[in-house]
Amino acid sequence: MRLVFLISDYFLFFLFFVFLFFLIRALNNPVSRSSWKRVFYHPWGLFSILILFVYFSVALLDSVHFVTKIPSSQNNHVFYSNDAKSLLDQLIFPIGTITEKTYSAPFATTLYTKQTAEDKNGNLIRTYLPLLINKNKTHLLKTSHIIWVFVNTGIVSLLFGAILFSLITFLFSLKRKLSFLQAFKILFNPHGGFPWKTCVTTVSAILFFFSIFYLFSGDYHIFGTDKVGQDVLYEALKSIRTGILIGTLTTLVTLPFAIILGISAGYFGGWMDDGIQYIYTVLSSIPGVLLIAASVLSIQIYINNHPSYFLTMNARADLRLVILCFILGITSWTSLCRILRAETLKLRELDYVHAATLLGSSSWRIIKNHLLPNLGHLILITIVLDFSGLVLAEAVLTYVGVGVDPTTYSWGNMIDTARLELARDPVVWWPLTSAFCLMFIFILAANLFADRVRDAFNPRSTT
Repeated sequence: MRLVFLISDYFLFFLFFVFLFFLIRALNNPVSRSSWKRVFYHPWGLFSILILFVYFSVALLDSVHFVTKIPSSQNNHVFYSNDAKSLLDQLIFPIGTITEKTYSAPFATTLYTKQTAEDKNGNLIRTYLPLLINKNKTHLLKTSHIIWVFVNTGIVSLLFGAILFSLITFLFSLKRKLSFLQAFKILFNPHGGFPWKTCVTTVSAILFFFSIFYLFSGDYHIFGTDKVGQDVLYEALKSIRTGILIGTLTTLVTLPFAIILGISAGYFGGWMDDGIQYIYTVLSSIPGVLLIAASVLSIQIYINNHPSYFLTMNARADLRLVILCFILGITSWTSLCRILRAETLKLRELDYVHAATLLGSSSWRIIKNHLLPNLGHLILITIVLDFSGLVLAEAVLTYVGVGVDPTTYSWGNMIDTARLELARDPVVWWPLTSAFCLMFIFILAANLFADRVRDAFNPRSTT
C-alpha cells in the first residue's frame, strides 16, 4: 500500500488546519467566545453543528487516499493499482465492493427488471435474477428480518440515549452537589444552559442510522443500485467530499478578492474605487454559467491533450474539480465585495478612524486594527450563508454538463443520471431520492447553522 495525495486533499486538510487555528483564536477571545457560545447553546445551532461534523468527518476520511499493490510475476518491479482508494472505503466495507448486473431496488433480493437466464433444463427464460450480495441467504427473503433489525436497532439507540443522558445528569449532580432529580430538571429545562436534550437526541439518531448501515451493508444494497449495478449508498457517501470541497475551496478563493478589493475601494476611494467598481460590474454582467462553461471546457481540452501528466484516473478527475472550485470562486466574489465596500465607506467616516489618521497611523494599520475587525461579522455571515448556495451550484452545473468530471462521485452527477431513469417504466426513483435526501440534510444543517451565526454575530441582534 502507498499513500497518494491528490491536489484537493492538500487543500481540504489545509482548510481543516486553518479552521482549527481560527477556532483556537476564537476560544481565546472573550468576545468571539461569547458569540460562539450563543451558537452552541441554541438547540438548532447544536443540531446543525453535529450534523455538519458528521459530513465533514466523512469528507476528511475520504481524502486519505492510497493505492494497493498488483500481483506481478516480476519480482524486481512493484506495480500499483490505477484506482486510488480512501480510508472511508475501508471503514464502510463492504459497501461499494459488490457490483450487480443492473438496477435493484432498496433492500431487494432480486434485480429490478427481468433478465434472460437458463433454467434447470437449459431453456432460456425471462426472470428476476437474485442479487450477488445476498445470494443463497434464504433468511433475507423475509420482510420480518428487516423489521426485526430496525426495531432492535431503535431500541438499542434509545437505551444508549437514556444511558448517556443519565451519565451526564449524574456527573452534573456531582459537580453541582445536587440530587439526581434536581440535576435532571436543570438539564431538561429547554430555556436554560446547554441543550443536552438536543445533543443526546441527535447523537442517538446518528447512532441509529450508522447502526442500520453497518448491520445491513453486508446483506443488502440499502439504497439500491444504479444502471451499471453500483451501490447507490456508496455513491451518495462519496459525493459528500465533492460537495464540501466545492463549498470550502470556493470560499477560500473568494475571500482574498472580496476582502482586499472591497476594503480598498471603500477606504481609499477615488480612482481605485472607480476601477474596482468597473471590474466587478463588468464581471457581474457576464452570464456566470457561460463563463464557467468556457473555462471548464478549456481545462478539459488541456487534460485530454496531456494524459501523461496524471498517474491515476482520480488525479485526472480531481484536477477538474479543483479548477471548477477556482472558477466558481473567481466568479462569485462580487457580492461580498460590494457589501464590504459599502460598510467600509461608512466606517472610514467614524471618529476613531479619523483619530487614528491624525495620530499618524498608516493606512495598512488602520485597515488591520480598526476596519477589518469591524467587518469580521459581515464576512463570516456572508461566507456561511453562501456555502449552501455553492453546494447547490455544483449540482446545477453538473446537470447542464459543465460541472465535475463524469467519473467523480457527486450529487450533481447522480441527479443528472436520474433524469433519464425517471422516464423508465417502471420508474427508477431511488438514485434521485438518495442524492436528494443527503443533499437536503446537508443544506438544511448548513442553513440552520448560518441562521444561528447571523444572529450571534450580528451587532444589532438582541436574541
